[in-house]
Amino acid sequence: MTRLSVEMLAADTVEPITSAGHAQLGIAVLAGIAVIVLLITKFKLHAFLALTIGSLALGAAAGAPLDKVITSFTTGLGSTVASVGVLIALGATLGKLLADSGGADQIVDTILARAKGRAMPWAMVLIASVIGLPLFFEVGIVLLIPVVLMVAKRGNYSLMRIGIPALAGLSVMHGLIPPHPGPLVAIDAVKANLGVTLALGVLVAVPTVVIAGPLFSKVAARWVDVPVPDRMIQPRPSEELQRRPGFGPTLATVLLPVVLMLSKALVDIVVDDPAKTVQRVFDVIGSPLIALLAAVLVGIFTLGRPAGFSKQRISQTVEKGLMPIAGILLIVGAGGGFKQTLIDCGVGQMILDISKDWSIPALLLAWLIAVAIRLATGSATVATVSAAGLVAPLAPDMSTTHAALLVLAIGAGSLFFSHVNDAGFWLVKEYFGLSVGQTVKTWSVMETIISVVAGGLVLLLSLVI
Repeated sequence: MTRLSVEMLAADTVEPITSAGHAQLGIAVLAGIAVIVLLITKFKLHAFLALTIGSLALGAAAGAPLDKVITSFTTGLGSTVASVGVLIALGATLGKLLADSGGADQIVDTILARAKGRAMPWAMVLIASVIGLPLFFEVGIVLLIPVVLMVAKRGNYSLMRIGIPALAGLSVMHGLIPPHPGPLVAIDAVKANLGVTLALGVLVAVPTVVIAGPLFSKVAARWVDVPVPDRMIQPRPSEELQRRPGFGPTLATVLLPVVLMLSKALVDIVVDDPAKTVQRVFDVIGSPLIALLAAVLVGIFTLGRPAGFSKQRISQTVEKGLMPIAGILLIVGAGGGFKQTLIDCGVGQMILDISKDWSIPALLLAWLIAVAIRLATGSATVATVSAAGLVAPLAPDMSTTHAALLVLAIGAGSLFFSHVNDAGFWLVKEYFGLSVGQTVKTWSVMETIISVVAGGLVLLLSLVI
C-alpha cells in the first residue's frame, strides 16, 4: 500500500479531535458560521480570512486543542486545492482563451443571427448556457451583459425579457455543473462520481433554466420595465481583432471537456469488458484533469491561432486567465479547511444522528443547510463548500446516483435568494441600471426559482433512480 493510500485511509478513519456532546458541537457550529457571516457582512473581510478565522472559532468553541484544529484546517485546505485547484486553473485558462480570441462573440453572433422575435429569450438562454460552461459567473456576466444590452436596444426588446434568460443560464451553470468551483468542491467532499453528477446536473439544469429564464422573464418584464442604460454598453473583446475563430471549432472546443467526462460515465454504465481495458482508457481521457487540459490545448489551435494570436500573445492570455483566480482558489481551499475542521470535530457524526432522529431526507437537509449559509453569507461558493463539509458523512452509505444528487441538492440550495450581501446582486443592479427593489423583484426572485425548482427536481429524481 502506498504512503498516499495509507494517509487517505487514516484520514477516513480519524478520531474526532474533541469529545464534546451534541449540544456543545451544535453551539460550536453556529458560532463558527456566525463568525464567518459577521466578518463577511459586517466587517467586509475577504471570505478566505473569514473562513480561516471561523474554522479556528469552531474548534475553540468545540473545546478542541488549537494545534489540532490548525492541523485539520491546513490538511483540508491542502487536499481541496490539490483536488480542484488545477481544474479551476484550467477552466479559467479556457475561459480567457474563449473571451479574448473572439470565440465567445462568434457563438453569440451566430446564434443571434438565427433567432428573431419570440425566439430571442430562448437564444439568450442557449448562449449563456454554452458560454457559461467554461466561464466563472462574474466573467460570464461581464462578457454577456453588453450583448444583452445591445440586443435589447437594437431589437426594441424589454431588458428583462432578454436579460433574465441570460442570467439564468449563467447562474444554473455556476451552481450545478462542473467544472465550476462549487460543484467540484462538493463532488470532492462527498466523493461523488463526476461523470454521473455532470449527467444528472444537465438533466436538472435544462428544465430549471427554462422555467427561471424564458418563462419567468415574461413575468419579470411586467414587474420591472426599465430602459436600456446606454452608459453600460461597452466595446466587445473581439472588436479589436481582424479575424476570429469559426462557430463550429469554437463550440466543439467548449463542449470537448463535457463530452469526454460524460463519455467516461457512459462507458462505466454501458460497456461490459471483463478485462476493464476500455474502462481504463476512458478513466484517463474522461478524468476532469485530462478533459480540461485537452480542451485548453485544443483551444490554443482552434481559438488562439485563428484569431491571429502569436505564441507570445497566447502565453500572455493564459497568464492573464490565471491571475484573477487566486482569490477563488483561496476561498475554495479555506472552505475545504473549514469542512475538514467540521469533520474532525465530530460534527459529521452529529449530523448523522440528527438526520436519523428527525427523519429528514439527506437531500433536503443538504439543500436547507446550503440555503441557510447562502442567505447568511451571500456567497454561493461559501455555501457550497460549507454545506458539503456538513453533510459529507451522509454520503458513504449512498448509491452513486444519490451521492451525485446530494451534490446537486447542495448546489441548488447555494443559489437561493441572492440579496444585498451578494456581490452578484450589485453587479446585476449596476449593469441593468435597476433600483434595489427592482433587483430583488427580478434577479433575487429568479435565483430563488432556480434554487427551488432544481431542489425539487433533485428530490423527484431521488425517488425514481
